Amino acid sequence: MRRKLVVGNWKMNGSLTANASLLAGIGEGLTAGGADCAVCVPAPYLAQAQATLTGTSVRWGAQDVSAQPSGAFTGEVSAAMLADFLCRYVIVGHSERRAYHAESSELVAKKAMAVLAAGMTPIVCVGETLAEREAGQTFVVVRNQLEAVLSLFGERFTHIVIAYEPVWAIGTGKTATPEMAQEVHARIRGQLAELNAIAAGGVQILYGGSMKPDNAVELMAQPDIDGGLIGGAALKAADFLAIVHAGK
Repeated sequence: MRRKLVVGNWKMNGSLTANASLLAGIGEGLTAGGADCAVCVPAPYLAQAQATLTGTSVRWGAQDVSAQPSGAFTGEVSAAMLADFLCRYVIVGHSERRAYHAESSELVAKKAMAVLAAGMTPIVCVGETLAEREAGQTFVVVRNQLEAVLSLFGERFTHIVIAYEPVWAIGTGKTATPEMAQEVHARIRGQLAELNAIAAGGVQILYGGSMKPDNAVELMAQPDIDGGLIGGAALKAADFLAIVHAGK
């Protein structure tokens, strides 16, 4: 049986003071019986996350990584550097990276491989825009984005977490219905099953489209939704904890 996983993506938010309060609130409010949880913080705060969360059940990770191991790549952060901070997870291919930094699915696949090679777990994001959904291209877009990763990983796909994030539902307040989300998650699992039907059943597929305390239970009740990649709600300890506890 797959455990639920809830990952907070802080995006470009935070300060040393605000982070200390948020992390303390999460730690104090966490109870047994909920989903596994992690926070993916801006790179400058990885040391703070490591220092604060070591010894707790909360894991931590990064929001992006370079596909390059080292060298003249000013401003980039390598997988080895993230591993130095004992990151468990690294988000790759978030829709904002694809849109604002023109990241291709091929580059996302290389980043995911760099994360895996450094001993961490890539959270591979896939999802369609509103225009693509309205054009009936959801399944084609998601399949092609994931295929770029699977073609590089092969049966090592068991070492990744997948996050389906309908771009039109991120930060807009719109949310796919549980049934709409489940349909895409089931397609994703079916794509994995083409490589290994048994192993596909063990891969965690998260929902990343504005999951909130008031819809988390219903979304995570779907058979192929194994948790959430949480944006805005991850910045408030009470909201984040409510979602974590919904994953029991």
